[in-house]
Amino acid sequence: MSSSANIENVLVLQGGGSLGAYECGVYKALHKHGIKFDIIAGTSIGAVNAAIIVGSKSRNSVHDLENFWLEIVDNLVPSIIPDNIRPSLSVLSGSIYGNRNVFEPKWIFPYQAMYYYLISPYLYDVLPLKNTLSRYIDFTRLNNNNNRKSAVPRLIITATDIQDSESVTFDSMNRNIDLEHIISCAGYPFYGISWIQKDGRYLWDGSLQSNTPLREVIDASPRNDKNVYIVNLFPRKHHDLPTNMFETWHRARDIIHTDKTLHNVRMSGVISRYIQLLEDMHDIIATSSDENAKSKFRGSTESEYRKLVQQRGTIIRNIVRIERSEDLHFLFEDADFSLGTISHLIEQGEQDAENALKDHSVLSR
Repeated sequence: MSSSANIENVLVLQGGGSLGAYECGVYKALHKHGIKFDIIAGTSIGAVNAAIIVGSKSRNSVHDLENFWLEIVDNLVPSIIPDNIRPSLSVLSGSIYGNRNVFEPKWIFPYQAMYYYLISPYLYDVLPLKNTLSRYIDFTRLNNNNNRKSAVPRLIITATDIQDSESVTFDSMNRNIDLEHIISCAGYPFYGISWIQKDGRYLWDGSLQSNTPLREVIDASPRNDKNVYIVNLFPRKHHDLPTNMFETWHRARDIIHTDKTLHNVRMSGVISRYIQLLEDMHDIIATSSDENAKSKFRGSTESEYRKLVQQRGTIIRNIVRIERSEDLHFLFEDADFSLGTISHLIEQGEQDAENALKDHSVLSR
């Protein structure tokens, strides 16, 4: 089969709040093995991670990404507290006092929180996250990929338009991305995070439309084939049935946000087989001794054939999925910013990525 002009390496990062620390560990492993990316895409906390990687202010993306995660940990909850208790305390602490480097509550005293549910459309402001990201992202560097020879990956991040329910894509290839573009991708309404008004639209978290923005990558770069690495933060399989309502909500949340790109991958395979068939038929006609058949094929038919082959759309050549597993099923696990949890997620992501690379024989290539 005719190959595309370029085969792009793509890293796709999901949304998942504090679970984004797992993506930090995954990226550490991929970087260690010298895997370079042409496109890094993400939504929600995945958009934040992607922006730090692409626009790393120190030019050391691994260093900056890990330092970001260690800076936003919740230091109010000691790590010595047992694993089955610490997450709940961290979530409680964050819901009342916020996180000084990520989000802050609108109220002054904790007892005022109950009133804000009735008088405000959101409970937390993300100004602290803007200030934190400004210390890690060089926006001149992030937006310096209009030149195809640039060593800086292309950044693609997604949000959701509140008023018309449309997915909104910000692509550093065709616009300058700033802090508010990034923040607008991470306004998760179910946790009371504020929306952002940007470019004439009111924007929420991109995970409301798709938590795995592979489709947006294909739409933005349709002509180049791709090797895709997807980080799946929400387990697809869970053999034990829920035993209470908290476990029910937890499992339902996993299903809503888990990777659903299998259809895109299957369609890529179908397109690949169709194109192969077309090329085989073309070769048969081109080498045929039947001059009448050759004559019929020339002209508009030949032109249409060339157009189909050249504009066939992305074919996914290879896909590597790094999937997080869990032993404890905690409904608010994505809001646990305790140091013990963040450190564990980074280590788990790094180890899972190592295993995934070995399973896919990526390291031997």
